[in-house]
Amino acid sequence: MVRIKIRKIGNSLGAILPTESLSTYKLEEGDELLVTTDAEGIRLTPYNPDFEDSIEAARAGMKKYRNALKELAK
Repeated sequence: MVRIKIRKIGNSLGAILPTESLSTYKLEEGDELLVTTDAEGIRLTPYNPDFEDSIEAARAGMKKYRNALKELAK
């Protein structure tokens, strides 16, 4: 577990990630992180545009075939 502080960076607020965390997750300047929340709190994960496209395709399919999926779930 790593403890970090929210700091003022210019006119914004940000969190500085320790070098160890950056190297562990192979993050570099300019990389994007995805911020999500769950029952345990805030979660940061590396952003993967391919995964994002897959999720959007799955959502579209679930919406289109909502009734069929509902029947299959019975």
